[in-house]
Amino acid sequence: MAHRTPLSILRAPNTHQHHLLLPLDTLQQQSRRLSTTKPALARVPPREKTSASSPSKGGSRTRAAYQYRSPRYYRGRLAPNVPPPSASPSSRLFVPGPFAAERLEDHYWNTVAPDLQVLSYVHKQNPTFDIEKDYRQLTALRLPPKPTRQQLPALRTFRNIPRLTGITVHSMVREAMKDSAYLHAAGMIVQSITGVRASVHKSKDNIAMWELRAGKSISVTAQVKGRSAYRFLAQLIDVVLPRIKDWKGVAGGSGDSSGNITFGMSSEAVSMFPEIEVNYDMYPPKMVPGLHITIHTSAGNDVDAKILLKAMGLPFDGNFR
Repeated sequence: MAHRTPLSILRAPNTHQHHLLLPLDTLQQQSRRLSTTKPALARVPPREKTSASSPSKGGSRTRAAYQYRSPRYYRGRLAPNVPPPSASPSSRLFVPGPFAAERLEDHYWNTVAPDLQVLSYVHKQNPTFDIEKDYRQLTALRLPPKPTRQQLPALRTFRNIPRLTGITVHSMVREAMKDSAYLHAAGMIVQSITGVRASVHKSKDNIAMWELRAGKSISVTAQVKGRSAYRFLAQLIDVVLPRIKDWKGVAGGSGDSSGNITFGMSSEAVSMFPEIEVNYDMYPPKMVPGLHITIHTSAGNDVDAKILLKAMGLPFDGNFR
């Protein structure tokens, strides 16, 4: 007896199995029709108008709904829109970096600061004795010898160790009274060696002896802070000062009794900065000014400031006063 396939198996129970029974030409036509059909486009909502200072307020500028810009001003913690911290990339005050660590700054935190704290250590011993006990217990313990010169004050902690806070580079150009090109050259030199835009100062009074007239631009100043101050001081100690002939160092009596040390540099010494040497043709020798450099520290007196700078490598001539 021959075996016969039941009809229930030949019939397709659903659409998917029905496609398997269609001819090959019909399947190719359906696949070609599906490939040429354009997909349905999603409905894109219109862009909303938002203000540049606050997304919640309306304005004339149109921005996408997903774009967010922090508010310009801080209006308190209860404001609906609070600007992010300055370390956030979305902040207006965000500054990328630092990309490299300064050698002098690492030397201060790893070597100089711990040494300064050790220099101020004073061993204090206050034993308590009972008169009723024997002689051996009544004998006071021998204290360590006192240092011949206590250079740093006692009771210094890691919170009040002297550190570098900033550097001020100032230059007064007398030739600017007759030719303003000298003042422009001085500003470019100060800006190139410090990396900070120099500010111009005008004279307030008339001084006949100096041929100075009131209201005339006469000097430039640059304030260097943070890592740039460590970079400038390291360049000054390692590159510029060792090349000055017959220079013994900063005077030991310099200072303003508040921890700020000032010294001057001639125009020949200023020409030894690498930024000036590589562009020596850009700055004529007669237009290179002298500089007054003031190093600001957090020390409360000049002795602490000089010990800090000497540990960093700045040479001093004479005893500290």
